[in-house]
Amino acid sequence: MKCFLAVVVLGVVLLGVNSKLSSPKVEVYSRNPGKYGVPNTLICHVSGFHPPDISITLLQDGVEIPDPKQSDLAFEQSWQFHLTKTVPFTPVDGKSYTCKVRHMQTVKTYTWEPDM
Repeated sequence: MKCFLAVVVLGVVLLGVNSKLSSPKVEVYSRNPGKYGVPNTLICHVSGFHPPDISITLLQDGVEIPDPKQSDLAFEQSWQFHLTKTVPFTPVDGKSYTCKVRHMQTVKTYTWEPDM
C-alpha cells in the first residue's frame, strides 16, 4: 500500500512539473590551459535540459576514453537539470577530443579546442 501511495504521489508531482522540453547547453573545456603533451582533465558540462533523459560520452578520435567520472544529476528550482563528466587525458597533436551528448533521441558532438 505504501509503495502504491508513493507511486501516486510521484505521479502527481511529475504532472505538476513544467515538463517543457529544454535542449542542453554544452561546454567542453579542460581544467588547465590545453597544451599538447601536458596531463590535464577533459570536462563536459551539460546544463539547462529537461527532461533528464541524457547521456554523456567523452571520446578520443571517436573512441570512448576509459574511466570517466560523472557528477550526480542535479536540478534547479526551474526543473532544468545539469550534469558534468570528466576524465584525465594528455592531449596529443593530431588527435580529436569530443563530448557526445544524447538528450532524448537527439545526439550531438562537441569538440575540445586546445589553447595553442
